[in-house]
Amino acid sequence: MKTMKIFILTMVMAMSAAIGAQAQVLRDANYEAMGRISPNGMVRGHDSVSKGCFEPDGTVKDKAGNVLGRIDRLEIFDNQGTRIGYINTNGTVRNGNSEVLGTINLGDGKVTDASHNVLGYARGIRVDWIACYFFFDFFKK
Repeated sequence: MKTMKIFILTMVMAMSAAIGAQAQVLRDANYEAMGRISPNGMVRGHDSVSKGCFEPDGTVKDKAGNVLGRIDRLEIFDNQGTRIGYINTNGTVRNGNSEVLGTINLGDGKVTDASHNVLGYARGIRVDWIACYFFFDFFKK
């Protein structure tokens, strides 16, 4: 069972990371560009100014290099090490109390809240990075 769970996790990560050589655009509910995330994890606003980055080890940092949190196997932790959320293999995003925050459609990248309102679009970006951006507000400052 553990092997199957790891396989599913790997497939979700691979499907959500089908990224080309260029940064992928983050779009709001009106499909207006609001930023970009490059394949190496650099997050930029719509004005191309850095907002932070996702490090290869899962660390999430702001533009000053301060640790905002960490990602580990589709689980999201704050900078104190507390699990603040996770992503199910179907794209459902939940908070630390297992309450549904919303969904990331693994096919088209549409991001919706728990009431099914469209928050935005993030096609071709890793699902855990999308969750940090839209649901856990790591780069809203």
